[in-house]
Amino acid sequence: MSMNSQGRPTGIGTLGTSATGSALLPEEPLLFEIGDTDHSGVDLPDVELGEDRLGDFARRSPLDLPGLTEPEAMRHYVRLSRLNHSIDSGMYPLGSCTMKHNPRLNEKIARLPGFADIHPLQPFSTVQGALAVMDQLSHWLMTLTNMAAVALSPKAGAHGELLGMMAIKAAQDARGEAGRRIVLVPESAHGTNPATAAFLGYTVKAVPARDDGTVDVEAVKAALSSEVAAIMLTNPNTCGLFEPQVIDIARAVHEAGAFFYCDGANFNAIMGVVRPGDLGIDAMHINLHKTFSTPHGGGGPGAGPVVLSEALAPFAPVPFLRKTSGGIELVEHVGEQALGRVTAFQGQMGMYVRALTYMLSHGGDGLAQAAQDAVLNANYIKARLEAVFSVPFPDYPTMHEALFDDSFLKGTGVSTLDFAKALIDEGFHPMTMYFPLVVHGAMLVEPTESESKQTLDRFCDVMLALAEAAKAGQSERFTGAPFKAPRRRLDETRAARQPVLKWERESEVPQAAE
Repeated sequence: MSMNSQGRPTGIGTLGTSATGSALLPEEPLLFEIGDTDHSGVDLPDVELGEDRLGDFARRSPLDLPGLTEPEAMRHYVRLSRLNHSIDSGMYPLGSCTMKHNPRLNEKIARLPGFADIHPLQPFSTVQGALAVMDQLSHWLMTLTNMAAVALSPKAGAHGELLGMMAIKAAQDARGEAGRRIVLVPESAHGTNPATAAFLGYTVKAVPARDDGTVDVEAVKAALSSEVAAIMLTNPNTCGLFEPQVIDIARAVHEAGAFFYCDGANFNAIMGVVRPGDLGIDAMHINLHKTFSTPHGGGGPGAGPVVLSEALAPFAPVPFLRKTSGGIELVEHVGEQALGRVTAFQGQMGMYVRALTYMLSHGGDGLAQAAQDAVLNANYIKARLEAVFSVPFPDYPTMHEALFDDSFLKGTGVSTLDFAKALIDEGFHPMTMYFPLVVHGAMLVEPTESESKQTLDRFCDVMLALAEAAKAGQSERFTGAPFKAPRRRLDETRAARQPVLKWERESEVPQAAE
C-alpha cells in the first residue's frame, strides 16, 4: 500500500480554523461554549442542602458554569496562549515600553523557598533573608541613581509617579508653600504625567517642545513662578532623545523654589552610565519591568520604586527598612511628615528578587553595557531605515528608541495604523503608533538590548519591504491587514467605548412548524 501523499483532510473535528487556515492556530471558543452545565469533569457526591443564611442574597438563577475535564481545560488555555504574541515568541518593538527579555534565572531564584512561600504578616525574625534582599535592592537603586532614599512599595510606574508627586506636595506643605498649585509638563510627556498632577489637584501647564524634540530651558524659565510646584520631565524623553539642557532646567526649577520630578520609564537607556541625582532630579520612579527585566504589566504584578533626593527623603512613605541590633525590620509607623502607606504591606516581593537577581548577574559593568547595547540597537535601526523612513529629529543621535513620522507614506493611501497592522502579517508585534503626539503619525520603535543583530536585520528588512510595497501602490495589502492573524482588524475605537464585558448564552430561537 502506498503512502498517502495528500495528508489528512482539513476541517476535522469541532474546532474551526483561524484566518490563516492553519490547523496550528485553531479558532478557540469560550469555555462556556466548550463545556455544558449538565456534566462535570470531576465526580462529586450529591449534597442535600439545609436552610442557608443568605437571605435575600441567595442566587435566583443557576450558576451556569461549564463542566470540563482537566485535559479540556488545560488545552483550552494552552491554545489561547498560542494566539498571543509574547516576548518569548518574537520581538516587541514597542517604543517607550521597553519589552525586554526576562531571564529564566530570575524566575528560578524568585521561586526558591523563603521567597515564594513567605507571608507579609510573618514575624521579622523569620524573614530576615527577604528583608536583606529588599535592603540590598534599595542600596543598588540608590547607588545607580545617586539619590538619598528609595520607596520600594509602589506597584507600578504610575503608582510610583503618584508617590513622587505626593512627596513633593508634602514637602511644600511642610515649608508653608501650599499655594504652589501649578505643575509644568512638556508636551512630549507620558500621558500619566499630567493625569497624576491633575489627580493631586494641581493645574497642569504645558511646556512646548522645540523643533528638535527637546525642552528649551528658556521656555521653562518663562513658565516658572512662585505658584509652580514642580516640573515633570522624562529623560531620555519620549522622542528617544537625551535632554541636553537638563542640568540647566533643574537649576532654574530649584532657584524658583520648585522640585524636579523625572519620569523614569526610560532609565533602561542610561542605567550604569548616567546617575539622575547628578542631573539635579529630586524624585524619579523606576519601572523594574522596563529596566531590570521583571515581568511587564499584568504579567508581574509590577513594581515601581521611587528614589528621592535629600530634600524629599523625610517624606518617604512607610514601610521602610531599618537595621537594628536584632537584624532588619520594616518600620511601619513614624512621625507626622511621612506620607503613611501607599499600598498594603511592603510591595511586590517577587519583583524585588527578580530585579536584584538581574543586577547581580550583570554587575555594574554589565548594566552599563545593557544600556549601551539598547542605545546601539536603536541607532542601528535608525541607520538602516532613515534613507526610506522619515526621521522627524535628524540632528540628534537617538537613545533607546528610534522615532519616525508618516510623511514617507504621503500619497500612498496607507496610514500609520495600516502600516502597523501589516507588520502583524509579517510576524512582528506593531511598534508604538501615534505617540509622542508632537510627531504626526508617529512610529516609535524600541528594540531594547535583548535583540540580536539577526533579529534587528529581519525587522528592518520587513519594514523596508513594507515601505516599498506601500509606495508601489499596494494599498490593499495594508488597509485590510492583518489577514493572517487569528483575528482580523477590529474596530478598536468602538471596542474601547462599547466593550462587551459579559458573555450571554445565545437563546434558542423557536423554529416554525414544518
